[in-house]
Amino acid sequence: MNATTTQARHISLDALRGFAVMGILWMNITTFGFPEMTYISPIVGTPGTLSDLSTWTVSFIFFDGKMRAIFSLLFGASMMLVIERAAANGQSPGQVHFSRMFWLAIFGLAHFYFLWWGDILFLYAVSGATVFLFRNWSGTKLIKGGVIAYVVSSLTIVLGMATMFYLQNEAAQPDASQSAIDEFSKMMNELGTSPQAINAETALYKSGYGAILVDKFTDQVLTPVKNLFLGPFETIPLMMIGMGLYKTGFLLGQADKKTYRKYGLWGTLVGGLLFAGLAWLAAAQDYDLLVMLNITQAWAGIPRLIMAAGYISLLMLLIQHFASHPLMHRVAAAGRVAFTNYLGTSVVMTFVFYGWGLGLFGSVSRSEMILFVLGSWAAMLIWSKPWLLRFRYGPLEWLWRSLARREVQPMKSSRPA
Repeated sequence: MNATTTQARHISLDALRGFAVMGILWMNITTFGFPEMTYISPIVGTPGTLSDLSTWTVSFIFFDGKMRAIFSLLFGASMMLVIERAAANGQSPGQVHFSRMFWLAIFGLAHFYFLWWGDILFLYAVSGATVFLFRNWSGTKLIKGGVIAYVVSSLTIVLGMATMFYLQNEAAQPDASQSAIDEFSKMMNELGTSPQAINAETALYKSGYGAILVDKFTDQVLTPVKNLFLGPFETIPLMMIGMGLYKTGFLLGQADKKTYRKYGLWGTLVGGLLFAGLAWLAAAQDYDLLVMLNITQAWAGIPRLIMAAGYISLLMLLIQHFASHPLMHRVAAAGRVAFTNYLGTSVVMTFVFYGWGLGLFGSVSRSEMILFVLGSWAAMLIWSKPWLLRFRYGPLEWLWRSLARREVQPMKSSRPA
């Protein structure tokens, strides 16, 4: 493999990761500054103004779940890269991999309990440990297996969540039994969308750090474990697909432009139209909560994969075309320190919105939150490249690598700035 190919591989993966870590904040920003269910519906926890509805619609169609899917795909690809490098260097791939996943799980738990409830690192660590079993599969087999698992899981979720409508219908019957009414009421109360629940959640996150910490270790203590159910339904299949796309060279820029163009245009067009249709359905149903839950958590599953594939293909074309542009190198740098950017964003945003910081929780509109997103994007692009001109790794990348290898890694870059 020549130096040009190696460099192109790094640029493509790093730039894709840079786009993903910036894009994922577009959706996460809502869960930093609003009650959890505000993510599901534009009329929960907010006034439901035209601005709220418009911002939710744009976010849902263009960002919701796609960036998380791309992030998961790239995690699988990067994991495969690390495994191959370990084998090439005469190290034990299993030892290297599981050491990395162990410390990633520790980072994830610390992130959840001491900072923000929306952590995905613990889920990634457990899922990453699982997909190691498939490392020797061929690229084609990984892609096919991942797609089949993803589609079957998505359909299973659709059928499972349809029971919500069944419970609603049973409770609405004139001769409904008290048990049916109680079961439906219990389900709705657990969703936490009542004014009392919204006010309580808002009060919690506008309070001090101590109160939030106590809540994490009492009411939410098992949440990281409960979130692992997403592993077999979404994260593991996506990681498998990412591993396969790495092995086939698709994520390394080795496919021809015609292929990227075909998948990019069709994936984005078909996925975008399906998401637009779901957004129209949401508005037509007046953003009914059960409809919104099914739209965002079930019906959007398969369109999400289609659109994520389209996005990756179009981004590969963009990266190849602008590979030498200074801005693309800044995006790639942001991707190289994605771990630091991801956790650093949590530090900044919880400070901005939680009571132990500026306390803006629940007081900034959806559209105004986009300004925080754009500001964070600018910060990532500004600091990442100068840092990497001086140091080998991002601060948290260095810590993760040092812990996983059980020795302090050299930090200072040997390259001239």
